[in-house]
Amino acid sequence: MSGFYFLRMNSKAFFSSFITKFSFLKKAFGNSPFRLLDIGAGNHSATKAKTVFPNCEYHGVDMERDYNNTEADLNAMDAFYEMDLTRLEFATIPGNYFDAIQIAHVIEHLYNGDEVIKGLLPKLKSGGYIYLEYPGQKSTRLPSMHGTLNFKDDPTHVRVYSVKELTALLEANGCTVLKSGLRRNRWFIMAMPFRIIKSWASGKKLQGNIFWDVLGFAEFVWAKKK
Repeated sequence: MSGFYFLRMNSKAFFSSFITKFSFLKKAFGNSPFRLLDIGAGNHSATKAKTVFPNCEYHGVDMERDYNNTEADLNAMDAFYEMDLTRLEFATIPGNYFDAIQIAHVIEHLYNGDEVIKGLLPKLKSGGYIYLEYPGQKSTRLPSMHGTLNFKDDPTHVRVYSVKELTALLEANGCTVLKSGLRRNRWFIMAMPFRIIKSWASGKKLQGNIFWDVLGFAEFVWAKKK
């Protein structure tokens, strides 16, 4: 039983390591310990992060502690900060502490996402990394689809950001942008036919995110603090 569990966990770690935000962290830290501040800690984020990076110190931020999280997900967190990001009240989060901050598919839900990023940068240590991912301008021209393929498919989306805007913001606040552009995860593109077949076989509706990488739904910015 223990052998099966070991193989299952290693399989999860292997496939989760292909997630774009994790692939950047993997290149930066490998298997070394690091402190991660994850903005948007729902949808089992802590468990996924700890599966790929068992030595990371995980701090999560979200409006609700239980947003699509199980007790196991919550136990995987070293710390959790329940807050409304738009209020820009970040005093409870330790400053100059984290080696990496990831903000994936959060700022599009915030009318002041740029100010949120500025407010969180002091939490990042010098030499630390920040990863941003969000639906770009191209997403406003994609067809509508269940599970979000067009920006307006999600009624909680309030603002479209751009690589140019976020690059200028980060550079004005002491960061160097290392890589940016459309998210084109080749592993997700190769897996697309199998995900389609799996959806059909299970009788479920096709999800728009299956097509994100091939159609260029999302943009990303990967930067390092000076």
